[in-house]
Order: sequence, then C-alpha cells, then structure tokens
Amino acid sequence: MANNSFRGSKHGRHAEAHHEAEFSCSVQELRSLMELSGAEALTKIQESYGDVSGLCARLRTAPVEGLDGKSEDIDRRKQVFGQNLIPPKKPKTFVQLVWEALQDVTLIILEVAAIISLCLSFYRPPDADRHHCGDAAGGVEDEGEADAGWIEGAAILLSVVCVVLVTAFNDWSKEKQFRGLQSRIEQGQKFTVVRGGQVVQIKVSEIVVGDIAQVKYGDLLPADGVLIQSNDLKIDESSLTGESDHVKKSLDKDPMLLSGTHVMEGSGKMVVTAVGVNSQTGIIFTLLGAGEEGDEDKAEKKKEKEKKSKKDDKAKKAGKNQDGTTAEMQSLSDGEPKKEDSLPKKEKSVLQGKLTKLAMQIGKAGLFMSTLTVLILIIRFLIDTFWIQGVPWASECLPIYMQFLVKFFIIGVTVLVVAVPEGLPLAVTISLAYSVKKMMKDNNLVRHLDACETMGNATVICSDKTGTLTMNRMTVVQTYIAECYYKKVPEPELIPARTMDLLIQGIGVNCAYTTKIMPPEKEGGMARQVGNKTECALLGLSLNLHRDYQTVRNEIPEEKLFKVYTFNSARKSMSTVLRNHDGSYRMFSKGASEILLKKCCKTLTVNGETKIFKPRDRDSLVKKVIEPMASEGLRTICLAYKDFPASDGEPDWDNEAQILTGLTCISVVGIEDPVRPEVPDAIRKCQRAGITVCMVTGDNINTARAIATKCGILHPGDDFLCLEGKEFNRRIRNELGEIEQERIDKIWPKLRVLARSSPTDKHTLVKGIIDSTVLERRQVVAVTGDGTNDGPALKKADVGFAMGIAGTDVAKEASDIILTDDNFSSIVKAVMWGRNVYDSISKFLQFQLTVNVVAVIVAFTGACITQDSPLKAVQMLWVNLIMDTFASLALATEPPTERLLLRNPYGRNQPLISRTMMKNILGHGVYQLTTIFILLFCGEKLFDIDSGRNTPLHAPPSEHYTIVFNTFVLMQIFNELNARKIHGERNVFEGILNNPIFCSIIAGTLIIQIIIVQFGGKPFSCVSLTIEQWLWCVFLGIGSLLWGQLVSSVPTTWLKFLKTAGHGTQQEEIPEEELEEMKDKDAIDHAEIELRRGRVLWCRSLNRIQTQIHVVNAFRDSVSPYEGLETPESRSSIHNFMSHPEFRIEDSEPQIPLIDENEGEDDAPTKRNSIVIPPPLTGLSDLPPLPSTPNQNNAMDRIVPLHKDASRSGLIPPNSAGLPPCPGSPLHSLETSL
Repeated sequence: MANNSFRGSKHGRHAEAHHEAEFSCSVQELRSLMELSGAEALTKIQESYGDVSGLCARLRTAPVEGLDGKSEDIDRRKQVFGQNLIPPKKPKTFVQLVWEALQDVTLIILEVAAIISLCLSFYRPPDADRHHCGDAAGGVEDEGEADAGWIEGAAILLSVVCVVLVTAFNDWSKEKQFRGLQSRIEQGQKFTVVRGGQVVQIKVSEIVVGDIAQVKYGDLLPADGVLIQSNDLKIDESSLTGESDHVKKSLDKDPMLLSGTHVMEGSGKMVVTAVGVNSQTGIIFTLLGAGEEGDEDKAEKKKEKEKKSKKDDKAKKAGKNQDGTTAEMQSLSDGEPKKEDSLPKKEKSVLQGKLTKLAMQIGKAGLFMSTLTVLILIIRFLIDTFWIQGVPWASECLPIYMQFLVKFFIIGVTVLVVAVPEGLPLAVTISLAYSVKKMMKDNNLVRHLDACETMGNATVICSDKTGTLTMNRMTVVQTYIAECYYKKVPEPELIPARTMDLLIQGIGVNCAYTTKIMPPEKEGGMARQVGNKTECALLGLSLNLHRDYQTVRNEIPEEKLFKVYTFNSARKSMSTVLRNHDGSYRMFSKGASEILLKKCCKTLTVNGETKIFKPRDRDSLVKKVIEPMASEGLRTICLAYKDFPASDGEPDWDNEAQILTGLTCISVVGIEDPVRPEVPDAIRKCQRAGITVCMVTGDNINTARAIATKCGILHPGDDFLCLEGKEFNRRIRNELGEIEQERIDKIWPKLRVLARSSPTDKHTLVKGIIDSTVLERRQVVAVTGDGTNDGPALKKADVGFAMGIAGTDVAKEASDIILTDDNFSSIVKAVMWGRNVYDSISKFLQFQLTVNVVAVIVAFTGACITQDSPLKAVQMLWVNLIMDTFASLALATEPPTERLLLRNPYGRNQPLISRTMMKNILGHGVYQLTTIFILLFCGEKLFDIDSGRNTPLHAPPSEHYTIVFNTFVLMQIFNELNARKIHGERNVFEGILNNPIFCSIIAGTLIIQIIIVQFGGKPFSCVSLTIEQWLWCVFLGIGSLLWGQLVSSVPTTWLKFLKTAGHGTQQEEIPEEELEEMKDKDAIDHAEIELRRGRVLWCRSLNRIQTQIHVVNAFRDSVSPYEGLETPESRSSIHNFMSHPEFRIEDSEPQIPLIDENEGEDDAPTKRNSIVIPPPLTGLSDLPPLPSTPNQNNAMDRIVPLHKDASRSGLIPPNSAGLPPCPGSPLHSLETSL
C-alpha cells in the first residue's frame, strides 16, 4: 500500500480534531457499507471516503498508531457506535422452572388422582346405607377417623409439590453454574489491537469502532472491519454465506472482513467499522431475537430456521448480494415445511445411547406392572364384594366404590412412579456437572458435556508433539552456518559480516511481526515468548548473536513488505519479498530443512561468498548435520534467500513453484523444545490404563522418534511403527490411490509415531481408527490439536482436545475440551474423571434397580394378596425421592481415585450393568424381599401387634405397616453404602470421608425418616414406634451390609446364567424398514427407534427433566450460541458467534508442489491431496446413501458409513456439529439432560 496515504491520514486527523469533537460517520452509514462486498464495496469506499485512510480519518483513528486508548475516547465510541456484545436473553425464572417441572405426565396423573380422592373423601353417604356396600366400606368405628380421609389426598399433593420444588431448584442451580462457566469461557477471549502505537491484547467485548485490529491465521473475527494491509489473507466465510471456498481478501479486490468468519491463512490489519448488534452477525442475531419475547414456541421455530438456514444451500449468497443481510434474512425465513428434517440428528454419546435404551426397558416393565396391579385390585374388589359377599348393586354406594377405584388407581400410579427411573437423567446430569466443575481445577474446560464421559472410554489418544508433550518454549541450540557445524550458538565474530547481515535481516522480516520476545515479568525470570514459538526461537538466536531484530523491523515496517507467502501445512515454509530501490527484489525463506534444502542451488561459504550447492553436497549435509540434530530431538529449520535482479523483469508472483526455486542457503538451525517433565509419567499411566498413545507431528521423523523415546511412547526394542506421512499414504492406498480400511487396519495397531504428517493424514488416521473393526472392541479416539488445520481431525474424533494457550480459535471451536494449560497430563485427569462418571452412573443404577425391583414387587404382591399396597402412595413418593434425587446426588459426586486407571477402558459395547452388578442387584433384592415378606405376613406374630392387612378404606395407620415401611427405607439407606462399590470390592467404607455430600445425605435421610415415622402420623400412614421396634428395624437394615459381604463372596464366574443389561444398540438390531425410514435423517437415533416400537405413556414421564435442556444445551452444543439459541450467555460475546467453520480438507492445502517436480520425490500433490472414498463396507452396501449437506464439499465426509455406534460425530457431516436432537422427539428431554 502506498505509504503517503498513511501520512495524509494523520494530518487529516489532526485537522479534523480541531473542527468537531464528533465522528463524521453514522452507525447507519457504516452498517450499509459493511453489507457490500468485493468491487461494490471498493467503489463505495472510493466515492465516499477516497480510500481506507480517508475512512480512518473520519473515524478519527490512525492506521499505524491506532486509537490513543484514552478512556473518555473509548467510552464516547461505545456510546455512539455501541459495545461489542449482544445483550443476553434473560434466564428462566424460578417460577418458569417450577412450571416446567409440573409438566411431567406421571406427576399430573398423581395430582388428578389426589384431587379426585380429596373430593370423594368429603362425600358422606347416608350413614344407614353404608353397610350395604360391602365389608371393606363399613367397619370404620370412629367418625373422626373417617373425616381424616382427605389427608392422604392432601399429602400426595404436598409430596408432588416437594418433588417439583426439588427438581426446579436443581435446574436453577445448574443453570447458574453453567452461566458462571460460560462467562469464564468468554472472559478468556482476547484480541490483538494497536492502541497508542503499542500492540496490546484486550477483551473482545472492549473492542470499539475505530480500533486497528491485527488479524492472523486461526483467528475468529470479533467485529466487522475494512482491511488496511494484508499478507496473503484468506477467510472462511461459510458461517455467513454458506460458501465453503476460502475467500481471498486484499486491498484492491475485496477489503471487507465480517465478524464470525475465520482466518484460514495469512495475516493483516483492519480498522473496525461495526461492533455488537451493528455487525453483520449482530444484525442476524437481532432479527432472530426480535420475536423471542413472544411465546417459547416461536423461539423454538426460529432456532430451527436459523439452524436450517445455516445448513441449507443458500439460494441467495449473502456475500455476493448487494444487500447481504436482506438476502441472509430471506433465506432465514424461507419455508420450514418439515419441522423434523430441518435438524440433523446427532448420534448420542456412548453412555447416553445405553441409558436411553435401559430406561426404555425399565419403563416398559414398570408400566406393565402398574397396569397389572390396578387390574388385579379392581377384579379382586369386584369378586370379593359382589360375588363372595353377594352385595346387591346400589346406586347410592357408587361414590364409595369410586373411592376404592381412585385408591387403586393411586396405588397403580405410585408403582409406576417408583418404577420409572427418572432419577437416572438427574444422576447423569449431576455427575457430569459435578465432574465438569471439578475438571476446571484440573485444567480441563469442557465445552460439550458428554465429552467428559466419552473420555473414560478412550482407547487411543493421538497427540500433537509441540506444546502438548513438549514445553513449547523453543531455543536454538545448534547451528550450521558458513560451512561450519556449531554444537552450541557460535560467538558473533566467528560469522562473516555479510552472512550475519543476511541472517539477521532474514530473521527480522521473515517472522510474523506479531511475534516478539518481551522482557521477563519477574526479575531474573526467563524472557517471555509472544507469538509463534519457532519464530521466537529464531528471534532469540538473533539476540544471542548480540543483534537486535527490532532495528531491522523499524527500518522495514510491515507496510513496506512487498509480498508475504505465509506458512501453511502444505508449503511447510514462509517467505517474505522485499523490494529494493533499484527495482530488484530479495526474498527471504525459512522452513522445514529437508524441504527447503531441495530448493537450494547455492550456499554461503566461510567468507560469505556464494558457491554452487549440488545434490551430493545436500546429501552429505543431511547426513552430517540434519540427522545428528534430529536424533537429539531437535527441530531443524533452514534459512535461505533469493535475489530477483531488475533486469529479469517482474517475476510472476503467483507461480509459487517457480518463485521458490534456486534459493541460496544461509544457515540450518536446530531448535530444542524440551519434553515436559510430567509427561513420561502421564504416558506410563495411560499405557497401564490400556490406552494407546500415538504421536502425530509435522516434524521430521528422527526428531519425532527421539522425542517419542524420551516420552516413553516408544521403548528401545519395541516392535512398533514410526512412519512419515508420505509412507503412511503409500501403505493405505491401493493402486487407484483410494484409501482402503483393510490397509489402515494393518498399520494402526502398531503405529506409534506419524511424522511429517499433513492435517489430511491426521484426519485419515483418526477416521481409520474409529471405523476399524479389527480388534474385538470398537475404538474410541481422543485427539489433541492446536492449529486451524487440526480442525477436521478434532471434529472427527470422539473427543477433541484443543490447546488453551497455543490453540487457535478455529481449533477451540472444533474441540470438545480445552486444555487450559496445554499439558498432556491434564488429558490423563480427563480420562480419570470420564471413567469416574461412568462408574458413578453404574453405582447409581445398581442402587436404583435394587429399590425398583423390590418396591414394585412388594407393591404388586401386596396389592394382589392383601388388596392394598403395603407401601402407601406418600411413602412410595418419599422412597422415590430418596432413591432418585438424593441417591443421585450422593453417588454421583464420588471423587475419582488413581485406581480407576488400573483397568482397561470399557469400550463402546460393554454393558452398563455388568455381571457383578447384576449379582449384587439380585442378591440384595432377594434379601430385601425375604425380609419384607416375612414382616408383611408374620410381622404381627413376631412383634405381637395387630395385623395391618385387610383394613377398611379409611382405617387408621397400623404399627405393622409402619414397621414394614421403616425397615424398607433403612435397608435402602444401608444398601446405598453397598452401592459405592461395583467391582466386587469388600470394603464399602473406603474413602467415604472424602465425600462429605454422601455422608450428609445419608445422615439427613436418616433424620427425616425418624421424623416421618415418629411424627408423620396420618399423612404418611405411620404410627410412632417403640425403641425396641426401632432397634429391630435398624438391625434388619444393617443386615443388608452383612449380606453384601456374603454376596460379594460368590464368584461371578459361577453365575454364567446372569444376563448383562444396558448394551448400546447394535446396528444389526435395527430392522430394515426402519433403516429405510431413517435414510432422510442425518444420523441414527436409537431412542427414536425404541420409541417407534412402543410410544408409551411412561416415556413422557421423562419430561421431568425437560428443564435441564436449556442448561445442558448451552454446554453440549458447543458453547456457540448458533447451535443452541437457548443459551443466552453465549451471545454476550461476539467472539462466540459463528458455529464451526466449514472444514474442507482439500481446500486447506493450496495445490502447490511441495518439491520441484523433477525431483520426483513426492507423488503429484493433486493426487495426494484429493481424498478418495473407501468402498462401502461389506454387508452395508445395500443401505441407502445418507444425504450430504449441500454446502459441504469434503469428499471424505460425504459418505457416512453406518457403523454400529458411530462415534460422537461419526454419523454427521462436520458442519452439523452439535445440534440437539429435534425438540419434537419425546426423548429430547432425556437426551439433553445427559
């Protein structure tokens, strides 16, 4: 860009400052400017402002110095142009949450029954006729007792209120927690701007119109702006326009940058022209939020349209249209004919799938038992009254019969309430929320809730090397310069002056200007490295040679650079071109040594002269210098330059292959990046836990092998593979160049290091391992990544870890968990927490199923034999509260121990309820049933009290049934201790004091139980018991602890006949016609399939958890508000705007030959970069093809193999990342709560 325009703008600015204090641009004017793009935008800028500097002058800012940063100026800008945040939607009030909890169908049935029972209890038939209505109706001696008939109905209503309040409070506190977490995520987001001539990082919400922002590779743009200067800048605008091609931005073609788009290549500077609600993304949000104050339903539809519009092939491309926003808006509003298909479904997490299936099975059984109970009670009553007693039918007895009917109905509903495990989703949510909160302390910031649990199943971790296994603090330790190999940095006087000047100038201009070395924060500390760490090492080298790179940069500011070829994964090098006064050019290059050396034809000698550099010289240099450096684990970088004389005319700068040849080698440096001290131990833990650790790096193979050995990934004498990307590609492709799964299966089990790999190789490897069926258990893969190019692999993996410090925004956006300290040992903690979640759920299941089985059988047999359930409705609700809400809190908050890492991962197809657990459930069930039945049928003789069986309708509570109830509850409380261990351990008290929540819940439950029994009276159908009776009850309760020891002594191997339960749905189990129906969906939803097989009442009862949707969506659907517009928090930061960038692997690598064609050392790059789809898997070839999303060209993801349990994102195209299942589905609530 011409320099005089900058100077002009500065004078202009000062002059303007004298006339008027306000800005000469209105918000509206800037808004309409940002709606243009390409040539139209350029003409508009020229007509209105002259050029970009004219615009800067109007906005009272300087292109080089930026704003002065004075607080009054910043505040005034915020007033005039708005702040860079979008006002969040109000959170749900407690009353709304209560109302939602009341929507639960089972609760509604109970309320209706209780109200009918209340009304009927006030009906008094004429007393004389009462004994005509059969024995059961009469026989109430005391009139006062009969008047108390309303109490049971009232008590049921009261307990419903309790349940609702507890549920609502749970949701409310969770929502609060997640909001806190959300704001933590947002506070971490910073952006680089120039203020007062200084480059500073400020919070995204602090950016104002007129700021000069520096954009670089991997950024997510936080506001709209106009380019001032750019180097090879390419932007992914798919989130706004649906166009997945990267858009090239330059001053003379298209200078408009929009918020929410991703920088995929290059760097530059822009002046911010619109923030917050006035930016392009903000406008869309405002339109979306406009009707949200209306009813919730509209919001739901809006959400779907929004998602649909994101995924739809935009008929009108906003970027190309004159009025971008209007086009965008039309496409938002155009049709939504089929509500269901607008949302691609996402394969649920492993645990979620298993739980949904298990819950369906339990619910069906419960529904069957409760219906049966009601039928048997009614039939027995009819036979007993009209046939055995021979009572004639009398219409005045009808209300009394109605009361019986309502009583039976209430018993049936309570059996159902106890049977439906609505505590399950609660347990999962509590367990996950608790783990997520604790994982923050272990430097894991979880963005999708289910990633936490999936991590416990991980079998393979593909880790980056730099920054994850190593410290990412790089220093140059060896150099080869002027034909001498120095094992440590040489003294400056040993290097010829000309060579030294070239070296220092090359380092100064050919490293990003955002990379610098800052003085240490503390006295005597290490200097701070800011920016790219490899470049920091080179800048450090220039400082060690007593030359300051900053003087070079002051002489040649960034605006004077003629052209920059930025680093990307295909080039593996970076070059900067300077224009000399005489019209000639000089280009400096740096990059991977083996790649750049192939392009060098000269080298600098001892006295700084150039001499010819032949292939054999290169080979000897590789053998004598590069290999020894690499074998010590050093990263080797080659520095070179090339002159273009003016006499040759203007070179063709777009022909990179031609530009990047005939270089002159200045130096080769070896950069050390020490292994993090805690990594070897962490990797040992992983290997002991049955997890394979594999290193995928862009470094050369010798460096990678040396680091892998230091970390303990490789051990001397092991039979493991270390491959380069090229060799890996050769081995996995057939003659036609297509990737074959069988070939990958031969390699990956032994592969430990993949070096010189491209992002495509990483994606291929991850996909290959996930799809592999070669081992008996399906693999669950975790991947770490930090660069923009790791996006596809992070998305494809079951769990993607992004680096919190070194990671780019794009990588974070594609990930599930962010490692806030970039440390591998944090991944091991994540594994521990993940396994702990799985175990917590299993503990809860073991406890809950025991209670379920016993309570249902007792209620059922009691009802059939004694015409009345021994456990009354209110008592059942109390038991339900203990075993659901309280137990889920107590068992789901157990802290993890190191012992979790001593076993192998469970894998995808391992059942939730193992044989050992089944043995415990049945064992304890037998003990409890025996005890209850003995008390029920012989209790009156043992305790010498009146029998409580066969009492009339409004009879007072009996001691007999109180003892049965009390013993039942005490057995549950002590069995909760047994449930703490699920792998057959003996000591159930181990570590109990580390969990204060558990202890307080057990103590609290005991105290409330004593109050209920002693003072509960009529509402709880209890009578106060004597000390002796209490001691017997406690003794029988403690018996379950002793019985537990007996049960765990029985070897599980004897019990081969026991079935396991809670498997994931296998692909084969899905009938053909259902697969047909599903062909227009984007993924298999096992819950939907189960539902289709029997949409029954109980399913709806799972709606109790509906309230958890809003909370969990915030989390599961990545923290990006586009994906779950219910999450208000996330809108307050523009940085969170756009959903994941469209990853298109082929485009992320420009088609440039990596090496001179004639060398023949690489396949033709086109072949290497085009991905070919493996043939469809055998046996599945007759499945209908799944539709691909229109705006997605990535061949690799277009065919979606239908696998048994395709991973977290296995069955969705990458851009439908985290959409929740369609809100129409009855199981929506269950899924989201998980």
